[in-house]
Amino acid sequence: MNARDFGQLSLFIAGLLAVTPPLGRFMARVFAGERHFLSRILGPIERSIYKLSDVDPRHEMSWKAYAIAMLIFNIAGGAVLLAMELTQQWLPFNPQHLPNVPFALAFNTAISFMTNTNWQAYSGENTMSYFTQMAGLAVHNFVSAATGMAVAVALARGLVRKQASGIGNFWADLTRCTLYVLLPLSILITVLLAQQGVVQTFDSYPTATTLEGASQQIPLGPVASQIAIKQLGTNGGGFLGQNSAHPFENPTPLTNFIEMFVIFSLGSALVYMFGVMARDRRQGWAIWVAMFVLFLAGFATLWWAELQPNPALGLTTSSLEGKEVRFGQFNSALFATVTTDASCGAVNMMHDSLSPLGGLIPLTNMKLGEVIFGGVGAGFYGMLMYVLLTVFIAGLMVGRTPEYLGKKIEAREVTWAVIAVLAPAVVILCGSAFTMMYPAALKSLNNGGPHGLSEVVYAFASAAANNGSAFAGINANTDWYNYLLAINMFVGRFAIIVPVLAIAGSLAQKKTSPPSSGTFPTNGPVFTVLLISVVLIVGALTFFPVLSLGPVVEHFLMQAGRTF
Repeated sequence: MNARDFGQLSLFIAGLLAVTPPLGRFMARVFAGERHFLSRILGPIERSIYKLSDVDPRHEMSWKAYAIAMLIFNIAGGAVLLAMELTQQWLPFNPQHLPNVPFALAFNTAISFMTNTNWQAYSGENTMSYFTQMAGLAVHNFVSAATGMAVAVALARGLVRKQASGIGNFWADLTRCTLYVLLPLSILITVLLAQQGVVQTFDSYPTATTLEGASQQIPLGPVASQIAIKQLGTNGGGFLGQNSAHPFENPTPLTNFIEMFVIFSLGSALVYMFGVMARDRRQGWAIWVAMFVLFLAGFATLWWAELQPNPALGLTTSSLEGKEVRFGQFNSALFATVTTDASCGAVNMMHDSLSPLGGLIPLTNMKLGEVIFGGVGAGFYGMLMYVLLTVFIAGLMVGRTPEYLGKKIEAREVTWAVIAVLAPAVVILCGSAFTMMYPAALKSLNNGGPHGLSEVVYAFASAAANNGSAFAGINANTDWYNYLLAINMFVGRFAIIVPVLAIAGSLAQKKTSPPSSGTFPTNGPVFTVLLISVVLIVGALTFFPVLSLGPVVEHFLMQAGRTF
């Protein structure tokens, strides 16, 4: 590690630590409905929204009512986006006169953006009009992120409330998150990105003459505003096909740093917010440290792997294949780690060109459920499922009924937590297995052998984990992948959210028991180490066989001079 790389990593960590407490405290006040510095400016807008929609923000919902409202809102929004894609050629702001999107691709994209996945089996500048990008995709970038944060807050309420029948109001949580958190921060980030050269215009594509005398269209559009929320909301869907590797989306080292930093910012702050709500900040820091250790270990492994030479290609130095020279190995490795720790999926390099062990890290990050800071809200409530499993295991070891924050963790909560942890694993492994048995689907692969297997597994892991990145070595715009990956995205999102809300509702109704001499502390280093162990062990038991057949085998074959 040279001094510049060490300095950038230190700045990234220091910035994350600096922004986490104030942003976490601010969000705690926002979701509690308390006054804060934006109340005077945006409060009238919030009250107008409630009045127009006939919503009483003080009305508490049961977990079932909260879940039904959340599902209706998201499914209805997905249907509107689908209709928009199928009719975009007749809608405004389409200077390139792009045609309507084919149904299979439109269906996949609607599910993708509805679930905060932003999987893209298309190139944005050649497929989606400005109107579809702004009024459809960008809107879902906001509301899907707000949905995840609302569910996380509902779970936190269930853990900290005592004998309560409700876990909050979904409509109020959605409105407050969008109005006070996502919109102001997105505006600020948009200005920073545009100042650095990220494109923001409604002009049609200009035509340029190349040095060889050929004509080339230069894609433009309202890019900066969409990049801001795609990173902040851990959505990841790029305006342009090359995503954050494109100089119009990510032109400078500063924009690259900003885009990485904002991916982690809200996910990190949500963990601190939980500590504030629990009135014990050490509870939040114990979970935060577990996430941070897993992040740092993954990044160190990925960066080390990318600095190694590839003997199969006769290289004696590290490879820059698939990487932007302006970013290099360090920024490519850090971006790849951050974007797959969170359910973002934005990329500043092509993950298909990672070394076998380098590609193992993004795959593992997603298969663990992206609980390492994770998507906004999704990473926090995903990690809390592992927290419940950890205290359950700890309780079994000491012969006591498991407790967390004074709430007894019983069979009902553990069952829901197991469903939430295993549901994505089931669709990842089953979808990959069905694809490997379907010859027509295998024709979409660019590689055979273990690398081809990794391409397939990566696609289904990315969909089920609501990440959206790809190995970029697979043609996913076929009916098979469009429909099957859409199912994976839907299950990966809502088969976790519904159990999470069920747990929130169950725990909210319980009494709080005072700590005793036999209570297992959940705010110290022992708990953090145990939590990390449970995350890794569950992931290893579930996915070690397929990882062994993919990147691990490919690594040893590469050492022997074989490529695929």
